[in-house]
Amino acid sequence: MANKLKLSRIAFAVAATLGVMSSVQAQETSSNITGRILTPAGAPAQGTMITIIHEPSGTSKSATVGQNGSFSAKGLRVGGPYKVVVDSQEFQDTTVEKVFLSLGEAYNINLTLQAQNVETITVTGSQLASSEFGNTSPSSVFNLDDIESAPSADRDLKDLVRIDPRISISEDNGSESIICAGGHPRFSSLTVDGVRMNDSFGLNNNGYPTTRMPFSFDAIDQVAVELAPFDVQYGGFTGCNINAVTKSGTNETHGGFFYDYTNDSMRGDKAGDDKFDLGSYSVKRYGVNVGFPLLEDKLFGFVSYEKLDGAQIFSYEALQNGSVTMEEVNRAIQISQDVYGYDAGGLPASAPVEDEKLLMKLDWNINDSHRASLVYNYNDGFEIDQSDDSNENLTLSNHFYKKGAELNSTVVSVYSDWTENFSTEVRLGHTKLVSEQRSTDAASGFGEVQISSLANGGTIFIGPDDSRQSNEMDWTNDTLKLAGTYYLDDHTITGGYETENLDIYNLFMQHTIGEYRFGGDRTRNTIGGASGLDDYELGIADDVYYNNSAGTNNPIDAAANFSYATHAVYAQDKWTLDDLTLMFGVRYDWISSSDQPKYNALFEERYGITNQATFDGKDLFQPRFGFNWAVNESLELRGGVGLYSGGNPNVWLSNSYSNDGITNIDAYRADINILNAVKSGDGQAIFDPLQAMVDQVTTNNPALGSEPSTNAVDPNFEMPSEWKYNIGATYETENEYIFSADVLYSQKQDSATIVDLSSFDTGNDTIDGRPIYAKQVLGVVGTRNVTRNSLYSDLLLTNAPADGSSTTISVAAKKEYDFGLDAQIGYAYNKSKDYNPMTSSVAFSNFTNISVSDQNDPGVGTSNYEVPHNFTLSLRYTMELVGGYDTSFSLFANRKAGRNFSYTFDNFQPGTDLADYRSLMYVPTLEQYGNDVVFASAAVEEAFDQFIADAGLEKYRGQIVPRNSGESSWYTRVDFKVDQELPGFTEGHSANAFFVIKNLGNMLNSDWGVQRRGPFNSAAVVDATMNADGSYRINSVSPQNAAESVFQVGSLWEVVMGVKYRF
Repeated sequence: MANKLKLSRIAFAVAATLGVMSSVQAQETSSNITGRILTPAGAPAQGTMITIIHEPSGTSKSATVGQNGSFSAKGLRVGGPYKVVVDSQEFQDTTVEKVFLSLGEAYNINLTLQAQNVETITVTGSQLASSEFGNTSPSSVFNLDDIESAPSADRDLKDLVRIDPRISISEDNGSESIICAGGHPRFSSLTVDGVRMNDSFGLNNNGYPTTRMPFSFDAIDQVAVELAPFDVQYGGFTGCNINAVTKSGTNETHGGFFYDYTNDSMRGDKAGDDKFDLGSYSVKRYGVNVGFPLLEDKLFGFVSYEKLDGAQIFSYEALQNGSVTMEEVNRAIQISQDVYGYDAGGLPASAPVEDEKLLMKLDWNINDSHRASLVYNYNDGFEIDQSDDSNENLTLSNHFYKKGAELNSTVVSVYSDWTENFSTEVRLGHTKLVSEQRSTDAASGFGEVQISSLANGGTIFIGPDDSRQSNEMDWTNDTLKLAGTYYLDDHTITGGYETENLDIYNLFMQHTIGEYRFGGDRTRNTIGGASGLDDYELGIADDVYYNNSAGTNNPIDAAANFSYATHAVYAQDKWTLDDLTLMFGVRYDWISSSDQPKYNALFEERYGITNQATFDGKDLFQPRFGFNWAVNESLELRGGVGLYSGGNPNVWLSNSYSNDGITNIDAYRADINILNAVKSGDGQAIFDPLQAMVDQVTTNNPALGSEPSTNAVDPNFEMPSEWKYNIGATYETENEYIFSADVLYSQKQDSATIVDLSSFDTGNDTIDGRPIYAKQVLGVVGTRNVTRNSLYSDLLLTNAPADGSSTTISVAAKKEYDFGLDAQIGYAYNKSKDYNPMTSSVAFSNFTNISVSDQNDPGVGTSNYEVPHNFTLSLRYTMELVGGYDTSFSLFANRKAGRNFSYTFDNFQPGTDLADYRSLMYVPTLEQYGNDVVFASAAVEEAFDQFIADAGLEKYRGQIVPRNSGESSWYTRVDFKVDQELPGFTEGHSANAFFVIKNLGNMLNSDWGVQRRGPFNSAAVVDATMNADGSYRINSVSPQNAAESVFQVGSLWEVVMGVKYRF
């Protein structure tokens, strides 16, 4: 009979020789236990039997200690508790209890057996060592306790991973996205039960394939975040990999349900001096989950369901900061009704939204050597996007669009131990997503209207968004993984093959009803002073856009329909020595596809490049190396180097199919009175496109230089990748304070960028040294050289001539106190540079949404995703305020630097450019005044100098202000949760009542917790023109364009209250 001891003298002797450590595995859905068993004399205890029992399900697995003393058991469920029984015929038996396995980590038991002079010794796994040790790379693992105690008002795993200071949650555009160590959010990866659930098309800001987390919060068992995993099974990302595994059923029926609620009275309405009208709304969420046995010890089920009946809260920064006035809004609405017969909508405070999730899982213990699981996941939800709304743009409600998706995913996994030394994993996955992006007012048939040249520089948007006029997309992703692991003495040898096949249907054509811009004419509006509202009333449009399919005017004819497959093979050896683990491996990825865009002969004739290039045949060899050195019982060092690729949005490739220059015809008219012009259909202005533009698409016989825009992939394009280098350490003091530090350096390779093929550097420079561009001559008509019409573009996806890098230095400390307090504090410094941030899904936007001094060679500069300083604090305290029932308090605090932006010229082109608002601003020396730089007036000169002083730009005199030199204010946010345990209705049941306060600081004081942001991407603050000799004329200064505005979503406090019941 086993004698369960506290750490008595004998157990201490065992614990002193029993080392527990965790080493990183791959994108696993399971874990493993390995170790080495020695005799009292230190020799291998060959033949000793190891039995591993998963107590909740009764699953057992056996292993035999080999001739070198090692054993292993792979394919085990994460979590626990497990009991590990060490049965020796010659020495004392030992049992290790309360072993809990972490996702992506191996539990390592190194045991020296004792002589047979006592009964069986039982020691708990938690008494042995900290699970913080054993990693070869920077990572974080969050277990069920972390998930359930997190102060999460949104029930999203982002509220977990943000504890790691290397992870920053960006709240731009109203959607939270995960920025890993200064990397592009779309370059990270999310896997659930081993299958990727990424935003495979790169359309969402949050990185998910759906508008919210695509699976129930209560379905999560563990989450692991890997920033630079050196295991070769990791692939498909260059940012970080977030790996989640879901819960399973056991031999006992268990589960629970929850309900939480908030409304407008439980949310703040003031941030600093700004007060917001939130209207009337309510949000409720509810769900249920249950795990149960179908056949004891054999077959188990788990189901989790969650529903959101919520509200989308709208903010109007341009109205809040005065860029647009309410009088201008009212006049725009009135003109729309009186002149065009259109109801433009209004400025609602909120709108209802929904989200529904269902996860079902079966686990089958086939026998002691084989285990299988089947997981089905469903998510259907939507939000309302304000489209072009920004600190300068105001969008009325009929310009909003519904943004949603329905996702169905099925995963089958089989884990097999064929011998004691060889195990395999087979996984099949199928995911289908149907996306919805549809204007809320699509049924009206009205086009998009932009009204600019308002009194304070803002713009009003009316009517269905041009990018949503013809927008349908769905994709299916089929995956296969075949992997095997062989244990050979001190070596763990892993090899495998994986493939993903992505089938895409994408209909994306802008302007199929039309886009009409009023107020953008420099002579009439900028110089003459006419308001865009005046032009709108008179029907004088300075820009009219209309697109459709050649010959048919049917948008469906331009849809992209293509597929391609990504393949990977890999091999790795993990060599485990006494105090040192070494990992060597190599991964080889390649892409195959038989689809091509339609051939555009004129494009190839003009530029010598085919437009039919795809990613077919692109490949990458990725070597990896990692190590972990246990210097002593308290200190370990870790590190490694590896090459990574993936995470590049597939929409970049899709642009080549949708914009082949053959099918998608873009027509344009300038300075036209649309009320007088002949229109198609019923002849109603803005509802019906101009007849001449429809005819142009039908005949498809464009003039030289006005051929349709073309997007293409460089035939020599190489897949972007990143080298990652890491060195780190973890140290545990005698009183169990744990300190860790890591330095992670990433060097980008073959970064992606977009170039305009129709423009070239003339070799001449302006007065500040920036190159002057001109359009290539395409032919001669009469005596006139014909160039590419600047309203059409020929854009090439290619590799940058220079690459950026990122350095992240992080430190963290944590302690679990005996009196019930768990504390963790962290800090990360990040310096990130890139060549082109590639912020958009559209090639034109990727070309123009970057501030430059050289349009086709932006150069390496500060990244849009740099978070230079990020502090985190996590506290969890449990006590008994009511006898026998726990009261838990959880707090998360974050303070970080604000987002950056660039200072640019407005209405400025260095010769020619596709956008006149993105040229980085030059700050002339005082000696250049009146010579190289002239001012429109003395008042403009005074205003310019004042702005330079106020913005802290004096240091750039004689220089072009570098990209992203502008800095928004620092931001502090504190979330707080109180959870009170309550009695259940019967024995074994329990209940909880809780509340979460989001942004506690703003609740305590309206001046606290306010998130103030500068403009997105760039602030066009100086209106300037280039003279023929390359000198500049500064016409006006608009400091308000760089002003910060309050980000409503991130600034107002909110309380969510709820209950949970467990059985």
